[in-house]
Amino acid sequence: MSVEQDIGTWRELGRHTSTAAVLAGGVLVGAITIYVAASLLPTAVREIGGRALYAWTMTAFLVAQVVATMLVGRALSRCGDKVSYLIGFSVFAAGSVVCAVSPSMPVLLLGRGIQGLGAGLLTGLGFALIHSALPPRLWSRGSALISAMFGVGNFAGPALGGFSAQFGSWRSAFVVLAVAAAVLAVFVPRALPGDEQPTQAAPVPVASLALVVGAAGAVSVAGILTGVAAMAAFIALGLALVAAFLLTEKRATASVLPRSVYQPGSRLRWIYLSIMVLASGVAVETFLPLFGQQLGGLPPAAAGFFAAALSLGWSVSQLFSASAHRPETIRRLLIAGPVCLAAGFALLGLLQSEQPPLLVVLLWLPVLFFGGTGIGIAMPHLSVAAMTSAPDGEGGKAAAAIATILTMSTAFGAAVAGLLVNLGAPSVVTSARWLLFGFAAIAALGVLTARRR
Repeated sequence: MSVEQDIGTWRELGRHTSTAAVLAGGVLVGAITIYVAASLLPTAVREIGGRALYAWTMTAFLVAQVVATMLVGRALSRCGDKVSYLIGFSVFAAGSVVCAVSPSMPVLLLGRGIQGLGAGLLTGLGFALIHSALPPRLWSRGSALISAMFGVGNFAGPALGGFSAQFGSWRSAFVVLAVAAAVLAVFVPRALPGDEQPTQAAPVPVASLALVVGAAGAVSVAGILTGVAAMAAFIALGLALVAAFLLTEKRATASVLPRSVYQPGSRLRWIYLSIMVLASGVAVETFLPLFGQQLGGLPPAAAGFFAAALSLGWSVSQLFSASAHRPETIRRLLIAGPVCLAAGFALLGLLQSEQPPLLVVLLWLPVLFFGGTGIGIAMPHLSVAAMTSAPDGEGGKAAAAIATILTMSTAFGAAVAGLLVNLGAPSVVTSARWLLFGFAAIAALGVLTARRR
């Protein structure tokens, strides 16, 4: 017989305001940093040069972020909750300062890498500490709040970078991020529970770490290539390294993912796969402003709203979805999520044409919002399912691994999106259809993983 989950209210989460602010704020500064560079880099390149290294600013950040998410368990076991957070904010702030004072592109890349390490640690800690810093009845709402920060970052990042570049100095955006990290760090001592440090630190999964770094690097390089064959080769290399990672994890004594993932009949593996399928769909946002400008004839600022529509749907819907507590309702949401995302992408693909009427272009917005709700209605419950499906003693590790899954999905999704767009070139309409129908098919796989879960 199904038993309803005991979930708290948003008001109850409000009693943990300082804790929620630190967990969500750490994820938010990292999410903003993903997007901030895209809007200010053209201005930065004109000042410091380095156009040939332009695309590597995202690669350096993403690879470093993936690495850091895998070290969360080590940081928690060695340093505890509070010190780990202070390290994360300090590293992120230091990277932001390096970016702000960069005299050349290589130095800016170094700063982006340091930022990525801090952002990855903060993102991983955010998911891990939901499990330990909040009561179980608030896990669903805490997961929804933290996941919503990725959508908020898609609004705030381009806005911060764009306004800094247009009305002041592009360097000021990084100063703002450094100050934000410093302010959030002030709340850490009173926001988090007392540290309980184990007597022995968790070992570093060196082999797994090396393979994931290689996989993240391969797919990140694939995302910045223009040749379809070269891009496909690097994606294949990335997939091969992921397969090697899974084999190594299964046999290793020190692992990144919980051991239960590799046990027969594991629910956790299907939960992680469902998260990957949904999160990878966000990669479509990268090309939506391009389609808005070249197909819809919109100015750059207006075209940017099309990418924001997907994130808005994601952010808003999960704040409502987190209130669901009946097991049958949750099961339906987990299946409806990928259905909505796939349907949104497929419908948007059908609406692509040369010089579409303005009414059709405006219709893109509600379609994207609808697709984004697919991510939002399922993601909080997938996060909670990951925490509760792991055996005793692995809940924190299962929660921290969500961040690794999300960052890897971002890197792979971006590479696959680039490949699909290039397959349709030089026609923008064909590129848009390849991208949207391709990710509709990927999203549809989430129905299968949700059912297996």
